[in-house]
Amino acid sequence: MALHVRGVLLPDDETRDLWLVGDEVTTEPVPGAQTIVSGGFILPGLVDAHCHIGIAPGGAPVTGIEQARELALIDRDAGVLAIRDAGSPFPYPELDDDPELPRLARAGQHVAPVRRYLPEIGVEVAASEVEAEVKRQAKRGNGWVKLVGDWIDRERGDLAPAWDEGTLRTAVRAAHGAGARITAHCFEESSVATLVRAGIDCVEHGTGLSLEIVELMAQRGTALVPTMINIETFDRIADRAAGKFPLYAKHMRQLKRTFPTIVKAAYEAGVPVYVGSDAGGGVAHGQAAQEMLRLHAAGMSIMDVLAAGSWKARDWLGFTTGADFTVYDADPRDDLRVLHRPKLIILRGRPITPGR
Repeated sequence: MALHVRGVLLPDDETRDLWLVGDEVTTEPVPGAQTIVSGGFILPGLVDAHCHIGIAPGGAPVTGIEQARELALIDRDAGVLAIRDAGSPFPYPELDDDPELPRLARAGQHVAPVRRYLPEIGVEVAASEVEAEVKRQAKRGNGWVKLVGDWIDRERGDLAPAWDEGTLRTAVRAAHGAGARITAHCFEESSVATLVRAGIDCVEHGTGLSLEIVELMAQRGTALVPTMINIETFDRIADRAAGKFPLYAKHMRQLKRTFPTIVKAAYEAGVPVYVGSDAGGGVAHGQAAQEMLRLHAAGMSIMDVLAAGSWKARDWLGFTTGADFTVYDADPRDDLRVLHRPKLIILRGRPITPGR
């Protein structure tokens, strides 16, 4: 049955009438359509551009496809209708077309250094194997590759690049040669600088960004997904590590302290910034709206936060069509906390009441 939706469609500031026929949207009236929304404020769905539905709470890989599906449903019921899974130890390509789940952009498994990443999460390879592994993971994803750019080096006692500069550059070339976009986990300063100069498509976290590299990102259109919820955990990480790795602990605290300034600088320079909660493992699912509040507190305008977590993020991920809408009673342009209370979700033209 065709559906009719009427409300203030953002980012436009006017009341619109839309008719949904399956996953198609038209502004031409469809006789006999059932009206399911009459009033309110309508977004084309929220986006979580850094999410891990292949990682279970606690940090282990999910036990199977059903657990991955349940995690995605948590995000959906929070109004998230598109997800970029930034690395999964569990393959789940059969969920790409699941009509009940958010649209999925996926990386394969994290490409990580040997014995320097989270157990069971990344595929760990030596520098000589990075190029071949990036090509393999490009085939496992549906358009993205995820690289671990840096992690703690226990011999050094601090963060350090995962591999040498040449290997990091090779990884970027290999992904692009395989027809995929590549992103990287980056906390540390030198790794993120190398990867941005090498032409990486996106930076995850980006705590070690300098103003010089921020300007280069703006010039090249390199995206930043700050995952500010994740960065808030740095003090706890530092507390656990301080006894054995005091230099690392000090570094992590410093990165957390300066990060809001970096996010603001990136935004003001014109870097494309997108919403990502880093859900999976130590961060609960369904927190895209919480991440949006943090980006606003860091200095982004409400309209730019809404764009970063909705229509612009969908365009960036390639989800430019489809009957996806999240409906709210109040105007999120007045108060982003409205995003915590979706009234109705429409996914692929199918109405869903949150939590049911």
